[in-house]
Amino acid sequence: MNAALPAPVVGRFAPSPSGPLHFGSLIAAVGSFLQARAQGGQWRLRIDDLDAPRTRVGAETDILRTLEAFGFAWDGAIARQSDAASQARYQAAFAQLREMGAVYGCACTRRDLADAPRARDGARRYPGTCRAGLPAGLAARAFRVRVHGEVEFLDGVQGRQTENLAEDCGDFIVARADGVFAYQLAVVLDDAAQSVTEVVRGADLLASTGRQIFLHRLLGLPVPVYAHLPMIVNRQGKPYSQTNAGAAAGCAPRARTTGRRARLPRPPAAHGSLPRAGERTMGVGTATLDTRARAAPGGHRAVTRHCTARFQEKQKWSRTQNAEAPAFS
Repeated sequence: MNAALPAPVVGRFAPSPSGPLHFGSLIAAVGSFLQARAQGGQWRLRIDDLDAPRTRVGAETDILRTLEAFGFAWDGAIARQSDAASQARYQAAFAQLREMGAVYGCACTRRDLADAPRARDGARRYPGTCRAGLPAGLAARAFRVRVHGEVEFLDGVQGRQTENLAEDCGDFIVARADGVFAYQLAVVLDDAAQSVTEVVRGADLLASTGRQIFLHRLLGLPVPVYAHLPMIVNRQGKPYSQTNAGAAAGCAPRARTTGRRARLPRPPAAHGSLPRAGERTMGVGTATLDTRARAAPGGHRAVTRHCTARFQEKQKWSRTQNAEAPAFS
């Protein structure tokens, strides 16, 4: 009897359209892309636009153009959290959690939790105020999932991780009373819907992984393999932010490494892989990164240097067009 074939590798990149694609996100895209392609797998793209108030008009178009300019090509259609199909999927999973008795209504406000201890990710750890039922006369403002036990996983970059959810974060929100679903629930369902087997992303999301694995298991969904890359920070040690156009436009040349945060050295002055004047750079396809990763001396490092150089080239062009415009505008 023949052994079952291993599941195909599927990676993904899921930027939020809250601003231009900054250098840290670009490195995460390179990491996830190469991890998938090196195993002959697929690389999918998703726009994490769940948080409508933070979504900026034109940001998605800008992100897609930037990815194309750097030679990325994704497999299949682009998924979006705002799509009706995604929202229906979130609603069905939330109904499943309610039927299981895994969630409960919570009336607490941020002010109510102001004195609660901090969780691993810096947010307030929920003390379980409404776990046994809502206080008299108060309506639910959100719905939390009941957590229990430890979650342990082996991160491809950060090593073995263990999190006691009750102690490290407490019961966490999966939906608001007005029907808006939380990121932790949405990303789990999105990854399952796209058949994602490996999640390569920045270390700023490491603290969320235990909660996401908990939801995967609770809902009976396959758990991906995780790898959290060091974060890219500026000279002051602050991470890049899509909502901070200044950080996106001016800090990449001075990056170096600090703990879980990476600061890349200034790339060499000569970049043989850069396009010549007038060369087409948009929509160059998958072969651009794949070929460089296999053929260039240094492999993945060569691709990273190429992306660093292209990033700086695009910065210079953007500044000459409009000194006040954000990167990639």
